[in-house]
Amino acid sequence: MAIFFDTHAHLDAPDFASDIAAVAARAEAAGIVKIISIGTDLESSRRAIRLAEQFPSVFAAVGWHPSHVNEAPEDIRPALRELARHPKVVALGETGLDYYRLPSKKAGFTAADDERYKARQAALFQQHLEVAAETGLGCVIHQRESLEDILAQLAPCASRVRGVFHCFSDSVAAMQRILALGSLVSFTGILTFKNAQNIRDTLAATPLDRFMLETDSPFLAPVPYRGKRCEPAYVREIAEVAAQIKGCSLETLSGATCATAERFFSKLPPR
Repeated sequence: MAIFFDTHAHLDAPDFASDIAAVAARAEAAGIVKIISIGTDLESSRRAIRLAEQFPSVFAAVGWHPSHVNEAPEDIRPALRELARHPKVVALGETGLDYYRLPSKKAGFTAADDERYKARQAALFQQHLEVAAETGLGCVIHQRESLEDILAQLAPCASRVRGVFHCFSDSVAAMQRILALGSLVSFTGILTFKNAQNIRDTLAATPLDRFMLETDSPFLAPVPYRGKRCEPAYVREIAEVAAQIKGCSLETLSGATCATAERFFSKLPPR
């Protein structure tokens, strides 16, 4: 059976609290041999580490999600450095910029509030990039309606920091700009959605060795599970569609995507 990695899952989410052992077992049965559990704040990151300690196939990324920037400490770098020393922490993130829900979309807030919010996100993202450069770890990047600002911030440190733009849903041109900086993209179950031809077109144009697969569990379950809780085992359904798009076998896709993940998450043990 062709094996795969789930390079982005939120295993610490409440959705998995009652049956996490069964979720891990189903992933293993489906050939998903490594799972990266992603932190969204410091406590979430610590939970991801505890899961990595509990399950041999699970590893952790530690970071603070941009949508929660108002609750973040002014300087997260000391905490990130400490967490990153754990042997099963393989990346920083989820970090980045998210302009989808700006303050001015709510009553009582102005464009000035938006600028302060964006500036705080940029400062937090920069701290992740700095620690990534120090530690040699990659950054798991969240980007929503903020591509130009993210690329402008990433470009000056592109020789020292690689990112993976997770849940990628942008154009071929955007993908090419990201790859030109030495970073990667990652595709979710959205690939399988009927209305996602644009994302399938982007995957078709992405070199076989420059993308990874993920579930973003518990979100974005692929067809035929759409609308239900997503879990790492469903990488297999995503991979089947991705292989069709790329015109290759599951075994070829397995070899390429696992090798790409091992290069990016350099602390992962070899298969």
